Amino acid sequence: MAAKIKKMMPRVVFHKLQKLYSDMQASYDQVASELDFTCKGCPDNCCNSFFRHHTRVEWAYFWKGLLQCHSEIRLEIIRRAEAYVQQMHANPSLDRDPLIMCPVNFDGWCVLYQHRLMICRLHGVPSTHTAPGGRSRAFPGCFRCREKTENLTQVPTLDRTRFYHQLAWLEQSYVGPRIVKMDKVNLTLAEMIVHGPPFNSGLKD
Repeated sequence: MAAKIKKMMPRVVFHKLQKLYSDMQASYDQVASELDFTCKGCPDNCCNSFFRHHTRVEWAYFWKGLLQCHSEIRLEIIRRAEAYVQQMHANPSLDRDPLIMCPVNFDGWCVLYQHRLMICRLHGVPSTHTAPGGRSRAFPGCFRCREKTENLTQVPTLDRTRFYHQLAWLEQSYVGPRIVKMDKVNLTLAEMIVHGPPFNSGLKD
């Protein structure tokens, strides 16, 4: 029998999410250090990568950061997000992901860096993920990291598996039992901004 899903107060879940993000950063830094890898001086910007995100807890936590921004910055971010979504759907016949700068990137820097979502934190270094059924997937890292590892026989790798499991548990704790009847989240950050905070966000807790 499946374990009963227990709902936590949003502020408690957000605190645990902050701790999880800190653990992600430590693991990322360890692998990056072993590879002597850094983003400094990179001619590319990963903020124009097309990422989709899948949890309401991260969605709400990001909005918590957005609401703390100065109103002028927040309105500009929302305006950019609306333009992003319009451009995203402008050419549905294209067989490739659109290349659009993230709406919270200002002059090459993320203005909501402390509230960025999981994939933004883990992208870059080589990583793996093992799904519940046992199937494993490998991610080679960004182009610059692949250049560093192409001649290595053993490549230091970040295992995302435990982070995915912990984030899934936090999602259940945030949403509560009704999560079993809800559609899965599959949104870009721009779409999350345009839609507004998810239900029962607890942003005032």
